Amino acid sequence: MARNELRPVIKLRSTAGTGFTYVSRKNRREHPDRLTLKKYDPIVRKHVVFREER
Repeated sequence: MARNELRPVIKLRSTAGTGFTYVSRKNRREHPDRLTLKKYDPIVRKHVVFREER
């Protein structure tokens, strides 16, 4: 079965500078630009903004 390019796998990297990442999928049709989510960074032990890395 071929991978669906409509929902690619993306890396979300912490903006706190720790290098911590989450791996997720996104729908390119609904979110064509880079995704930003506020998630928990266990290294700094707080919620910070994570940005999509290409």
